[in-house]
Amino acid sequence: MGSLFDASERENRIKALPLAARMRPGTLDEFVGQEHFLGEGKLLRRLLKSDRLGSVIFYGPPGTGKTTLAYILARESRALFRQLSAVSDGVRQLRDVLAQAKDLLSAEGRKTLLFVDEIHRFNKAQQDVLLPEVEQGVVTLIGATTENPFFTINNALLSRSRIFQFEPLSEEHIVEILRRAVKNREHGLGNLPVRLHDDAAAYLAKVCDGDARRALSTLEIGVLSSLDDLPRDAAGNPAGRVEFTKELAAESMQRRLVSYDRDGDDHYDTVSALIKSIRGSDPDAAIYWLARMLEGGEDVRFLARRLVILASEDVGNADPRALPMEVAAAQACEMVGLPECQLNLAQTVIYLAVAPKSNSATVAIETARAEIREGRILPVPRFLRDAHYRGSEQFGHVGYQYAHDCEGAVAAADYLGVDREYYTPTGRGFEKEMGERLLKIREILRQASGGAAAPPEDPAGSAE
Repeated sequence: MGSLFDASERENRIKALPLAARMRPGTLDEFVGQEHFLGEGKLLRRLLKSDRLGSVIFYGPPGTGKTTLAYILARESRALFRQLSAVSDGVRQLRDVLAQAKDLLSAEGRKTLLFVDEIHRFNKAQQDVLLPEVEQGVVTLIGATTENPFFTINNALLSRSRIFQFEPLSEEHIVEILRRAVKNREHGLGNLPVRLHDDAAAYLAKVCDGDARRALSTLEIGVLSSLDDLPRDAAGNPAGRVEFTKELAAESMQRRLVSYDRDGDDHYDTVSALIKSIRGSDPDAAIYWLARMLEGGEDVRFLARRLVILASEDVGNADPRALPMEVAAAQACEMVGLPECQLNLAQTVIYLAVAPKSNSATVAIETARAEIREGRILPVPRFLRDAHYRGSEQFGHVGYQYAHDCEGAVAAADYLGVDREYYTPTGRGFEKEMGERLLKIREILRQASGGAAAPPEDPAGSAE
């Protein structure tokens, strides 16, 4: 009786699981996606076949199969499978599992496969607890994380693990998973009268952002919420079937939640894409990444500050109007806020993307500062030193020519004391005109190199 009761309980628990949990594949052959490391002949599959898995970190967005693959590895491994969640379990639970793993290895020679979900939520001290047992091979660690492991997991633990990066599932993968769920009688919706329309499957595959869990949850909501609307026969069974159309899929999805983490990889990766798209002069890509960040709730002040930097870093004097325009946009963001300031940001992003590009100001200041850090410290020529106090002439602070009194407002003098050019203008935009003028200016300045306008320095640093 006890075994029958246990089986009934287990069956009831399985039925209560969400569709996404019930449809977890049980074998590698059923697993969908991640062919770049799990396909035939790829690294992870080779490690499994040779029974040399070792500790691994599964890193990637939600709904891409990290937990599912951990369960599959547990089934195919001869090791004892134990699971912890860094969200709910702490050091005590972790030490208990590790102690049991030691006893099992000593008594039976059997290893333990330890799966730690959301491992990035363990702090440094908690992660350090794992190190000895991982290093000694007492446990084989599988850590799953949605956060970049190079930022959130100890270097010591990373050095003892292989990292496998999970990619969002393709639209073809999602469609395949949805069709399996509709056909599967044991774990899916195969016992329900459902017809999945092709355009509905394609729609879900597109809007779920490669997240199989989200796609299956939407399918389940749409089907179960529509069953009560079907006509019934005399026995009370549905007389028709649920037509899961694109319209029903959109209604079940409701407002799409944009996958975006303001404090994690999404933030850094997306702003990187925005900046690089502007630098690459693609206004369409730049507008898309801007929209992605705004939809994800990004701080408009951060966006405005980053664009102010870019206006000088990547546009510079090729279009000197870019910087004041972006400063004005930043002020407009403060004045009007969202949603209206999205217009100011969009206008500026498009302008910066299409504007001629120059990083000559960036290169100039970085080169000069690098030389100073490396020891190139030049004394200020005497004729440039402060002469606004009585007695400055005694220190040799003489010889300065007021530029506005000279032809073209260019005073021939050696302002640096060495022959060095930090600024190299490009031939793009307004900087082309600046470059042509600079050629003439530098010719005048070179005439004064070593001339009387810059008296020789006194090594003692003071006049007699």
